[in-house]
Amino acid sequence: MANTYSQLYVQIIFAVNFRENQIFEQHRDQLEKYICGIIKKKNSKLLAIYCNPNDTHVLIGLDPSISVSDIAKTIKANSSKWINENRWFNGQFRWQEGFGSFSYSKSQIDVVAKYILNQPEHHKTKSFRDEYLNLLKRYEIDYNEAYLFDWFD
Repeated sequence: MANTYSQLYVQIIFAVNFRENQIFEQHRDQLEKYICGIIKKKNSKLLAIYCNPNDTHVLIGLDPSISVSDIAKTIKANSSKWINENRWFNGQFRWQEGFGSFSYSKSQIDVVAKYILNQPEHHKTKSFRDEYLNLLKRYEIDYNEAYLFDWFD
């Protein structure tokens, strides 16, 4: 887009269906690279990613021609199809419905990227539920408990 300049940084968080541990460590790097490719094809830039066994965090420099909903939908649809095509396990892989998204300024990018890359250590002391609810509260996002992820913990 000529004469269009933007600085849009968004963290997107989504969870595995039924919060099952279906992203195995031996596949994590492959999945992260695949998601990176999806983001690149949408003219956006991956700044940080970490695929936990049952949830994923991505930090994206978002192209202004695509909405957060569209890129989240594309990442989830394409990656679940790819995981199923590669038959990582018996049964069908799916992400839960919905996602969380949080916007940041340029000055926050390093802190958020380190937070995402440090997910294994972070989850030793805090559950995904606590982490997600803390983000919603910190950013003063009104939410209805009935429409949050299924926690199963």
